[in-house]
Amino acid sequence: MSSDFEGYEQDFAVLTAEITSKIARVPRLPPDEKKQMVANVEKQLEEAKELLEQMDLEVRDIPPQSRGMYSNRMRSYKQEMGKLETDFKRSRIAYSDEVRNELLGDDGNSSENQRAHLLDNTERLERSSRRLEAGYQIAVETEQIGQEMLENLSHDREKMQRARERLRETDANLGKSSRILTGMLRRIIQNRILLVILGIIVVITILMAITFSVRRH
Repeated sequence: MSSDFEGYEQDFAVLTAEITSKIARVPRLPPDEKKQMVANVEKQLEEAKELLEQMDLEVRDIPPQSRGMYSNRMRSYKQEMGKLETDFKRSRIAYSDEVRNELLGDDGNSSENQRAHLLDNTERLERSSRRLEAGYQIAVETEQIGQEMLENLSHDREKMQRARERLRETDANLGKSSRILTGMLRRIIQNRILLVILGIIVVITILMAITFSVRRH
């Protein structure tokens, strides 16, 4: 399972490096090439998001005792993804302002005001996105804690079942031992009764022999 995660991880690293390089080149390109580059970056950002989703699914399948390290790496990658999207938005805003100025001939002050307004809205969206991501992370961690609790309860239930089975076996062994002891005690009592009877017979025999001997004399 971790090998699949590491494979996605390598693909994500290569893809984000390409995206970073292309975002940095956007402001310096001619208009036609900028448009093509922007479309290319949008496509690669979607691919990076899909890789993150696959990595997230792999992390959920990793055993809880090994999941912490991968969860921390996922948080780092999501932060990196958020930074790439922010840089790309700023690059697109600059590109849009440049195209609009070329088409409409807006003055510099109007363009700067619009750019500042758009950047402010972008920052608000980013803050909202971070809050949503934090809420999602809390939900994932809560789910992980719930799974760990269920696993612990399952282990405890198995221990209790084994303890009950051992108690049943102990009760059965005690029952067998009790029956064996009862049988031994019964045989001991029978043997003692037989000894008493034999003793009485011997005594009677001796008395009779003495009696016959006295009568003859």
